[in-house]
Amino acid sequence: MKKALVVMACVATLAGCVRPTDRGQQYIDGRFESILTPVPQVASESPRDFSLFNDQLAAVTANSPSLVAEHQAVYQRLQAWLDAGGKIEALADYGLEVNQMAGGDDFGNVMFTGYFSPVIEMRHQPDALFRYPVYAKPPCDDDCPDRQAIYDGALEGLGLALGYSASRIDNFIMEVQGSGFVHFGDNDQLEYFAYGGKNGHPYVSIGKVLIENGEVAREDMSLRAIQDWVAAHDEEEVRTLLEHNPSYVFFTPKAADPVSGTAGIPLKAGASVAADRRYLPMGSVLLAEVPQLDDQGKWTGEHVLKLLMALDTGGAVKENHLDLYHGMGREAGEQAGHYKHFGRVWKLDALAPQRVSQSE
Repeated sequence: MKKALVVMACVATLAGCVRPTDRGQQYIDGRFESILTPVPQVASESPRDFSLFNDQLAAVTANSPSLVAEHQAVYQRLQAWLDAGGKIEALADYGLEVNQMAGGDDFGNVMFTGYFSPVIEMRHQPDALFRYPVYAKPPCDDDCPDRQAIYDGALEGLGLALGYSASRIDNFIMEVQGSGFVHFGDNDQLEYFAYGGKNGHPYVSIGKVLIENGEVAREDMSLRAIQDWVAAHDEEEVRTLLEHNPSYVFFTPKAADPVSGTAGIPLKAGASVAADRRYLPMGSVLLAEVPQLDDQGKWTGEHVLKLLMALDTGGAVKENHLDLYHGMGREAGEQAGHYKHFGRVWKLDALAPQRVSQSE
């Protein structure tokens, strides 16, 4: 009996030590004690694709002298490194030091999610089909109405409606993304709705609500899964689901310029991320093993080593979490909606002058 108990205890212990790998998690670097830890080099066997980075760096150079000045040493050394072939074992030879992110589990697994810029069909005036308003921010601070009150008409008649869509969930998705493009069919006008503030109420994930209610399995959760659930339920059920999230985002209409992040730089799909600026200041350069997904949103078993820039922020993007920009439109939305996977990430910084000379 004691022997059986010992065996059972060992099995339980081993089970407790098993770490998930279904979303690209790796456990090859040991445990980290801080969010950013200096490491001597990047040890990655993943295939490399740096082809998108130069366009993003060019956008920074053209639009933000202040960011260029702040990160000039890194950008110059990085460019020299790329021109010489971009061998990761040679980073230090070009005056670049490496700090690895710990990941949420302290074993280097950094969560990647995805975001995109929706394109919504709208009208300037409501009708039988286009009846769901998008609002500019009212003059409120601590007493803004919550989502349910807004859906009940708390902002009607105040001159704040920017337009009307045919889909409440489309408006909600644009809120989650923080911005989006709007096509007004009544005058064939394309506008960009930039983030215009929030109502100050806490954010609640409707995906989590669906999982907890047994409506969608945790492993199947994605933007597509939410959209499929919405398509299968009536308007009142959809409204009830959305009202679980009292937070509400307002918008500011602008000309349809390129999508820009918090740093004011046009974002390039696949080359920019939203990040926590406390650890990754705007303009930071990251070397990242980005998880690769198939058409069904499942991890393919591969990562690709890419260069990314932190050029945006997000309310839910904290510490060991990066939100990868996927571009504009429905296809980008489907790709972004599947993303909740893990990869390793290294922040690149400029070595101090004396350390550069020593490495040479």
